[in-house]
Amino acid sequence: MRPGFAACWSRSDRGQPVLIPAGACDTHMHFYDDRFPASSGATLFPPNALIDQYRQLQSELRLERVVVVQPTTYGLDNSCQLSNLAALGPDARAVVVIDGSVTTERIEELDALGVRGARFHMLPGGAVDWDQLGPVAERIAPFGWHVQLQMNGHDLATHAADLRSLPTPLVIDHVGRFMPPTTLSDPNVQTLFGLVDAGAWVKLSAPYESAPDPTHRYEKVGELAIELIRRRPDRMLWASNWPHPGQSDPPSPADLDRLRSQWLPTDELRHRVLVENPSVLYGF
Repeated sequence: MRPGFAACWSRSDRGQPVLIPAGACDTHMHFYDDRFPASSGATLFPPNALIDQYRQLQSELRLERVVVVQPTTYGLDNSCQLSNLAALGPDARAVVVIDGSVTTERIEELDALGVRGARFHMLPGGAVDWDQLGPVAERIAPFGWHVQLQMNGHDLATHAADLRSLPTPLVIDHVGRFMPPTTLSDPNVQTLFGLVDAGAWVKLSAPYESAPDPTHRYEKVGELAIELIRRRPDRMLWASNWPHPGQSDPPSPADLDRLRSQWLPTDELRHRVLVENPSVLYGF
């Protein structure tokens, strides 16, 4: 067996066994718990998605590490995610939502808990807007945190200059989240390629956020994902986006497994994207 790989097997689209490396990481998921109040500005209210349920998904997809991401439902109150972060132990990190009023002392506290980034969701329900991007980035840069950004990819060119000037690493959610999917020659896709070449990371996740597909194959989004992987495998991250908030027909664990194997068809790519890249960005 190749060093760095666990005896954990998946199945490709053709039914062939696929080796999943030890230390594989899910870089984007959320917890929901109605014991924690939703934000007054929330637009999405998913059912409870709790830690025991997530551990089942981890087992099915052979994942050992995880990054818990603050969802829009809770606004600036990160309590739900942080309580689960502590329960997940040393193989977990988190990305929170904060604004420019956050103190250095609070960032230090969050850093000690395992937080490694600040999220900006530039779509309905997001708690912070573009005017907070610069101030927050300046606050978190000394800690080595990154900015995690979710937006409609069709607006990337408009904001490219500001994104390039950030004093932090940049992580772009959900294969750029082009709503609807577009061609590789689209100027905004070219902007995404340029940002990645300049050092941005991209999460290979949630293709249904660009366009639903009842077959769960997401071929148009897959074209972009595969091209990004071909260009810069060293800047790619994989994520489940569990529990797929807002989706009436979410992909099953088997669908996620098949897509992961399709997009990452070799041992080398799986080790790079599932283990090495998250280790660099999140400090595992």
